[in-house]
Amino acid sequence: MTAIKLIVGLGNPGGEYRGTRHNAGSDFVEALARDCAVNLQDESKFYGMTGRGHFAGHDLRLLVPTTFMNCSGQAVAAMASFFKIDPEEMLIAHDELDIPAGSARFKQGGGHGGHNGLRDIVPALGKNAGFHRLRIGIGHPGHASKVSGYVLSKPSAIDRALIDASIDEAIAALPLLLSGDATKAMTRLHSFNAA
Repeated sequence: MTAIKLIVGLGNPGGEYRGTRHNAGSDFVEALARDCAVNLQDESKFYGMTGRGHFAGHDLRLLVPTTFMNCSGQAVAAMASFFKIDPEEMLIAHDELDIPAGSARFKQGGGHGGHNGLRDIVPALGKNAGFHRLRIGIGHPGHASKVSGYVLSKPSAIDRALIDASIDEAIAALPLLLSGDATKAMTRLHSFNAA
């Protein structure tokens, strides 16, 4: 497995979106930055908040795009191009409707699955964008017509605690992924259910 050099957390910018379900990816990177004692700084040329630090012996760049979700590819492509980072050397963290709150999954490659952030990133990186994903479960509102309002709203206190627990577990499983043992990382994370 190619070493991961860049971890991106997807979300929407601004106080009104902080803590919403759609910002689970950016919540993950912000939590990881705190664990690494990395201060994320606004970098206009990368359209996001960025930092660099060490985690479990690995040198990592972190990015939280400050573009809106459907323009996430602009930030990811800018940073990837500048530092010559291949898609296979990235982990993109994002919210996932098809996984219940309290669970998370690692995955490599695949389509965008209807996620607007991934929908923008895939063409920005090229058709063979085999980047790693961290899919953070937020649950589904039950009907497609409710999805937009659901992802842009804040979860209940119970769901917030479940999402935070799955983020903590993803951080705990991350060293296995970074060391190249994707199977062990998946086994650990996929067996976790905070609910």
